[in-house]
Amino acid sequence: MAVGKEIRTKIGSIKNTQKITRAMEMVAASKMRKTKDRMLATRPYSKKIGQIIKHLAQANPEYKHSFLVERQVKRVGIIVISSDRGLCGGLNSNLFRKTLAQIIQWDKANIEVDICTIGTKAFGFFGNLKEINLIGQVSKLGDTPHQHDIVGIIKIMLDAYEQGRIDELHVVSNEFVNTMTQKPTVEKLLPVVAGELDESLNGHWDYIYEPDAKEVLDHLLTRYVESIVYQGLVENNACEQAARMVAMKSASDNAGNIISELQLVYNKARQAAITQEISEIVAGAAAV
Repeated sequence: MAVGKEIRTKIGSIKNTQKITRAMEMVAASKMRKTKDRMLATRPYSKKIGQIIKHLAQANPEYKHSFLVERQVKRVGIIVISSDRGLCGGLNSNLFRKTLAQIIQWDKANIEVDICTIGTKAFGFFGNLKEINLIGQVSKLGDTPHQHDIVGIIKIMLDAYEQGRIDELHVVSNEFVNTMTQKPTVEKLLPVVAGELDESLNGHWDYIYEPDAKEVLDHLLTRYVESIVYQGLVENNACEQAARMVAMKSASDNAGNIISELQLVYNKARQAAITQEISEIVAGAAAV
């Protein structure tokens, strides 16, 4: 029964694939717990430093840092954070779609774009687009990236901003909402956008700086950009593992459905072959 043998071979192949996807689902679930804990541990710091910096944008320091000064936008810089590996559903494709939509808006406004990428998938995607000016990339940071791994790529953008080669800096990454939902976001880092302030602080006010405003702001504003980009990286890692876990579970379930359908086809083919053999035996006996 050649047809039945072919179906059995397909069923065996799909079962082997199902074993792989189930193993990948369990690995992703284990990694997701670790990356989620790391993300939740760093969130309070990044939110607090972001709040302080946005308050600074409304203060009146004796030293006005260039990161706090708005200027006419002719060119923007983007840091795009993606995963290094695939098999995580539409996580990266949704992020790239969001980035391209934003680039198209800037292009309509005659604003040019420079891009730095973090992650192999982002580098592969934007590196193949001739219209994109890719000025830096870093990849293969692993599941436990450190902040010093991305200092170089951030410095490229900060130097470009301070030298006037770009007028805004944005970071594009996936925000972890929950295990089932990851939202691609575009966040403006520079110049700093003023946040909501306590109504009691009306008029001119400022912080007290020690040793002086220039030294504190130079260090703090650089640290702010590094912290927000790093937070985007750890959030994206948590999103990657969650998306991979969901995608592998879906793949395992789909493999089970295909196996059930093929098993039904195999049983029908086997029954038809048995029926045909019985018919041939009965016909032979009647002929005798």
